[in-house]
Amino acid sequence: MALELVTIPCLADNYAYLIHDPVSGRTAVVDVPETAPILRELTFREWTLSDIFLTHHHDDHILGVAELRRITGARVWGAGADRHRLPRLDEVLGAGDEINFGTDTGIVIDVPGHTLGHIAFYFAKAGLAFTGDSLMAGGCGRLFEGGPDQMWATLTKLAALPPETLICSGHEYTASNLRFAASIEPENPAIMARIMRVAKARAEGRATVPSRLMGELQTNPFLRAGEPAVKAAVGLDDAADAVVFAELRARKDRF
Repeated sequence: MALELVTIPCLADNYAYLIHDPVSGRTAVVDVPETAPILRELTFREWTLSDIFLTHHHDDHILGVAELRRITGARVWGAGADRHRLPRLDEVLGAGDEINFGTDTGIVIDVPGHTLGHIAFYFAKAGLAFTGDSLMAGGCGRLFEGGPDQMWATLTKLAALPPETLICSGHEYTASNLRFAASIEPENPAIMARIMRVAKARAEGRATVPSRLMGELQTNPFLRAGEPAVKAAVGLDDAADAVVFAELRARKDRF
């Protein structure tokens, strides 16, 4: 049986994710912006939290960890490189580490750029990638600590996952991200169609994440820095892909 996934809105525009293995009963949450919505969902589903997986140290991803650990006794997993600025870790992780999770195995992927110690969790059997604020729906995270070369390497790594992978990112930024995408590729029909789908979903109060990687490859400008149309749009026809990405990120910061 495949892992079950639940997307939980938190704070103003954050998301946490529950993953549940129905065979073993093991349940994890990825990032803890706040405690109450996660506890409500656990109670509703009658699941017992066993693990807390953290993608990075920003407050809006870890604020509820201490309380949730106290209430549930769940073990906290996070990057060893960031242990000095994460909540106390029970399990210290590095790139390539494996997490045996019921009937699936999670692989830790190093994804610096938004922060230097950012990690992602990829569950191959379930086809789930928890990318936090690295690869996001229609966009990518701001470069608060890393440089554009680092983030481009991160996005290239994530883009190489199977195209059917669900990208479970950390925020409801999709509509604004796609407005920027449309400013770069106004004649891209996939972007225009996705804008309409996202508007409908938000009008109905539905989350726009997770998103399928194959759709990101068609509509996310930060994954499309190597496309001739995108290079032409920013006046960098002959530039290296990483240079085009850097220009796109700078434009998005001013958008």
